[in-house]
Amino acid sequence: MPERTKKLLRMNYADLHRIYHQPFFDLLKHARAVHEEHWTGNEVQLCTLLSIKTGGCSEDCGYCAQSARYTTGVQAERLMAKEQVMERALAARASGSTRFCMGAAWKGVRVGTQKFDQVLDIVRDVSKLGMEVCVTLGELGSEEAKQLKEAGVTAYNHNVDTSPEHYPNIVSTHTFEDRLRTIRHAQDAGMSVCCGGILGLGETIEDRLKMLEVISNFNPHPESVPINALMPIKGTPLGDNEVVDSFAFIRMIAVTRIAIPRAKVRLSAGRTNLSREAQALAFFAGANSIFYGDKLLTAANPRANEDLRLIQQLGLTAQAPNPVLEAPEADEVRPLCPAFDAKGQPADESGCLAGCGG
Repeated sequence: MPERTKKLLRMNYADLHRIYHQPFFDLLKHARAVHEEHWTGNEVQLCTLLSIKTGGCSEDCGYCAQSARYTTGVQAERLMAKEQVMERALAARASGSTRFCMGAAWKGVRVGTQKFDQVLDIVRDVSKLGMEVCVTLGELGSEEAKQLKEAGVTAYNHNVDTSPEHYPNIVSTHTFEDRLRTIRHAQDAGMSVCCGGILGLGETIEDRLKMLEVISNFNPHPESVPINALMPIKGTPLGDNEVVDSFAFIRMIAVTRIAIPRAKVRLSAGRTNLSREAQALAFFAGANSIFYGDKLLTAANPRANEDLRLIQQLGLTAQAPNPVLEAPEADEVRPLCPAFDAKGQPADESGCLAGCGG
């Protein structure tokens, strides 16, 4: 488990640029040293991700097969019945998963709606199974975040995806600041934040590092940082993008471990494009969490038995669940981040201009 202290590492773009551009093996040694300083044992967190409401999303995220705006072969479905979700959660627990993540293809949720009440009911029952509970439901207000925490949510996933500058090239139906506002609400409610990004969206290395600058300046830090590699889906605007280079992917894993040393760094979407050897390098560089099971929302994922075999061959062990996991603590000597004023506008008094990298 990571060492808990008050002082959080805070990196700027220049720091990240210097770290990223080290010779590859120097970078890996640096990342490994940081990992071993903050994490004891050779443990990997096993997470299962279930799409509890698939397709028909109103948003226009250019990478997403679930947008109603694109023809991708993904059919819009209703929210799964609680009994179906519980069946999948029990199966995940039986297979060794310690965190159960539920995703819904919505713009967001609101208190008092039937779908939100149904989600709360599902969360209450899943939280009784002894696993950590994570949800990703789109935008949240402060009250929605409080009710999710009270229902038993351990962590809320809300990725920033890419840099603030590149974000408008990926989606137009919400803003980068909208993402940060939801993260603030989740933090204020006492939930852990799971926040990372996607590589392969047509961004530059500069964009990737600026994204990481934003995340590394959160106060408190995220509890986990998923690093995804785009799986191009035909029918989406990014369907013809190139697959992310494995070395570039591992470099981002290593820099993430250095920049946010006490967060779990999760190998997420795109792992099917990594060889076993590349995955081993990613674990060495500081990855200590994976999505486990043969499907991620609508995309393929390595089979569970293949993952267990690789973990065993590398001398790694599955991390035990911690359903009472406390959210990371804030650094008391600097302001909370992301920060917004009473009118919901980005606050910049402390240099934390919404993105926290200012």
